[in-house]
Amino acid sequence: MSPTGPTGAVRVDNRRVFAIAGPAMLANLTTPLLGIVSTGAIGQLGDAALLGGVALAAVAFDCVFWLFGFLRMTTVAFTAQSLGADDRVEIRAVLLRALLLAAAIGLVIVALRLPLAHLIFTAMGGSEAVTAAATSYFHVRLWSAPLSLGNYVILGWLVGQARTGIALALQVGINLLNMILTLVLVLVAGHGIEGAAWATVIAETAGFLCGLVVVRMLAGNLYVARNVLLDRTRWLRMLSVNRDIMIRSAALIGVFLFFTAMGARSGDQVLAANAVLYNFLMIGSFFLDGLATAAEQLCGQSFGARDRTQFSRAVKRVLLWSVAFGAAVTLLFLLTGTHLIDLITTSPEVRGVARDFLVLAALAPLCGVLAYSFDGIYIGAAWARDMRNLMLLAFVTYLGVWYVLTPWGNAGLWIALLVFLLARGLMQMMRYPALVRAAFAGV
Repeated sequence: MSPTGPTGAVRVDNRRVFAIAGPAMLANLTTPLLGIVSTGAIGQLGDAALLGGVALAAVAFDCVFWLFGFLRMTTVAFTAQSLGADDRVEIRAVLLRALLLAAAIGLVIVALRLPLAHLIFTAMGGSEAVTAAATSYFHVRLWSAPLSLGNYVILGWLVGQARTGIALALQVGINLLNMILTLVLVLVAGHGIEGAAWATVIAETAGFLCGLVVVRMLAGNLYVARNVLLDRTRWLRMLSVNRDIMIRSAALIGVFLFFTAMGARSGDQVLAANAVLYNFLMIGSFFLDGLATAAEQLCGQSFGARDRTQFSRAVKRVLLWSVAFGAAVTLLFLLTGTHLIDLITTSPEVRGVARDFLVLAALAPLCGVLAYSFDGIYIGAAWARDMRNLMLLAFVTYLGVWYVLTPWGNAGLWIALLVFLLARGLMQMMRYPALVRAAFAGV
């Protein structure tokens, strides 16, 4: 890092942006491989109910753990801000507080695993065989909750210090071990769907233990005085920010669950086509999320250093590169989308329906540029209350547009999603100048 002064601020340039964004993008790209390996291994067993169970359980876990993604986000923000303020004690304290919170949440999830499984899978409405398989997987994998959430914290702590290369190595290591164990436990040892679940538990455990070793090596001394660790003001601030980001995440989950549910009402072919096209949205998010991660760290560090110049430079560079990546991915999908659809599905009917909505799906990365970028900026500055409020307003806008465009069927559903992405970003952009003025008043 290149300090701008006695604090921990850095000079923001393109190299700094991609030193963080690059590894984050690579880590994002490895995640889908895990799903492919798990699905492929279970698929070899020749039981459609088991395959459906894994798919159903995957959605359940995505919702549950996505809801607690604030553990990573706030840890990034508070660590980066402490780094910018050159407060080494608080950097350690942020980690320990977040780990305590992750352990508490994880243990509560484990304790509630039976009612959670009943509630989630009853709501999903799968067949009896699929629900039984999903429940079996869910009960085993849920034991990893404290460790998975602990890994969120460790990864966030590393990213908050711009150590994204180490974070990438840990995340890739967890995913690779998970893949290997899944193949061994499912196909070699014959443990079926529960073997896939235990593979995740073991991989998350190993990742957490390795993460603790890395943390100990980097921090040297993890000791934090009791009065600092349990400081009431800092705990209340952390819980307040976590609460707001959790509400924001719940609204975001609601958008995509509603999108899936409305697509299902249009028939199996439309549901399948939307699932195919949703992959385009996810691929675009891998790149935009990487740049948002850079915004979290660079904006957080500059914010903590009270350096308005570098904060503004980070915002401008992240926005510039996000627009470039968003436009490039959209153009790529417009040019190659039909071929990608054919690679994903062999069904002529699904291919035909997916092609009808290809242009709308291809526009999603470009429409989401501001939303992803400002999410990272707001997280870095811990502007969680505004982030929450604007997300809720965008959610209402989404529902309103969908209602108006209901006669348009699935096209109206996709347009509503694009408007949601645009609305989030534009509202955050409009609110941004006032937040900056208030945050850096007198600087």
